[in-house]
Amino acid sequence: MEFGITFKGFVSPNRARNLVRQAEEAGFDYCWFYDSHILWRESFVAMAMCMEHTKTMRFGPCVTNPNIRDWSLAASLYASLALQSEGRFDIGLGRGDSSMRVMGKKPAPLSRVAEFTHKVKAMVSGEEVTYGECENPVQFPWANGYDLPVWIAAYGPKALATAGEHGDGLILQIGEPQLVKWFADQAITAGKAAGRDMSQFKIQAAAPAYFGDKAECLQKTRWFPAMVGNHVADIVEKYGTDSGLVPKSLTDYIEQRKGYDYSKHGQSDNPYLDFISDEIIESFSVLGSVDQHIAKIKQLKEAGVTQYNIYLDNGDEENIIAQYGQHIIPEFKTAK
Repeated sequence: MEFGITFKGFVSPNRARNLVRQAEEAGFDYCWFYDSHILWRESFVAMAMCMEHTKTMRFGPCVTNPNIRDWSLAASLYASLALQSEGRFDIGLGRGDSSMRVMGKKPAPLSRVAEFTHKVKAMVSGEEVTYGECENPVQFPWANGYDLPVWIAAYGPKALATAGEHGDGLILQIGEPQLVKWFADQAITAGKAAGRDMSQFKIQAAAPAYFGDKAECLQKTRWFPAMVGNHVADIVEKYGTDSGLVPKSLTDYIEQRKGYDYSKHGQSDNPYLDFISDEIIESFSVLGSVDQHIAKIKQLKEAGVTQYNIYLDNGDEENIIAQYGQHIIPEFKTAK
């Protein structure tokens, strides 16, 4: 089991440097950054900085999208960071939610996500690539053959199939084990049907963690199901609630949802939180005592999760990293 942390771009540079050093020493494997350049500072600049203060930790956006940068620029950026970090760079890739919608633009179609995956991986490795309206092929003379891992974020059936058919891993922004298994099985089945070897395919569950009593835990993580609900609303709009393609347990909780404020994406002061029940918060996050965290992560592992990625956004980041390093990560790193 791998462990990751995720920052938003409002973490100060000094604090980010300190936190990644602490996290690496605690045994965390990955550091991810939200990639939404209007809501938060440019994530890749922060990653480059943090790479210089770590030796083993891997970095990447969680998640970027095909529409926010020219593909040659994106590939050059990824290849440069992979070279600079001596091979410690992945990307998480989605259609583009807050990054695009905060500007009033539409997310990318899944066909574009798939094409971006292959074209960018090829450019990063040093191959000659033609894409879009470019008349001349693109090739980086300085590329060193790096095989860029691409994790694709998904919820809906077609997106899950895209992840399984084209990605190296799947990002699920949810910590509910039964739903994680339902999602992961679809991606893996699609990959196998496409003739891919899925034995090394990775599954990430990205969700907040918090230690404390129930009331405090609920208060600190109430924002998260609202963010998930935003994606679920897209799925319901596309497939409906009675199609059988989306679990009823996932769609029921958004019945009273009244909207979503993209300027408050993933933040505790989002005004549209009233529809979220305490049960959903507990289900979607990892909360409570050390033993409760361990029990929940074991359930996620049994559901197929290969990485638990903590969304750090509550003011108690140092303590969470310390608790995981002392009590939780060793429980999984030493497990046979």
